[in-house]
Amino acid sequence: MSEQDISQPKNFILRITREKWLKRVFRIKKYYPGVPRHWEKGGIIFFARKSDAGDSIIGYGVVEEFVKKDDLSDKERIECEIMNWRGAIIFRELYMFEPPVPIKETFLAAMKAKGKYLHGLQLTEAQTAKILEVAEKISNAKRV
Repeated sequence: MSEQDISQPKNFILRITREKWLKRVFRIKKYYPGVPRHWEKGGIIFFARKSDAGDSIIGYGVVEEFVKKDDLSDKERIECEIMNWRGAIIFRELYMFEPPVPIKETFLAAMKAKGKYLHGLQLTEAQTAKILEVAEKISNAKRV
C-alpha cells in the first residue's frame, strides 16, 4: 500500500449555520473550526448551509494553512477559547456557488449524514471531484 493510499483525507464539509459567520468566512477568508481534523494545505473545504432548496453546498475554499489556537493573535485566541474552536483555517481561494448546489443533487443524498451530521464529514478525492462536477453542471462558482 502506498503512502498516498493510507494518508488522511484532506477534503471536508463544514456546516455554517449563522448568516453572520457565513459573511465573516467570505470576508476574512478564515474559518474557525471546532471539529478536530488534520487540515492540510491544498485541501478543499465545502461549506454547507440551509437554502431555499434545503441543505445545500454554498461554496468551497482551498486551504492555505491551519493556524493552531495558541499561534493566533491574543484577540483571536481568546475568541477561540470562548467558542471552543481549535484554530483558524486560512484560505488561499474561496468560491461561492450561485445558485447553491442542493445536497439532494449529489451523492451525499444517499448517505445517512444530513443536517448537522454533515459538519466535519471527510471526503475522498473522488467524492470531492463528484461534487465539483455536479456544481459545474448546475451552478456557477464565483471567486470571492
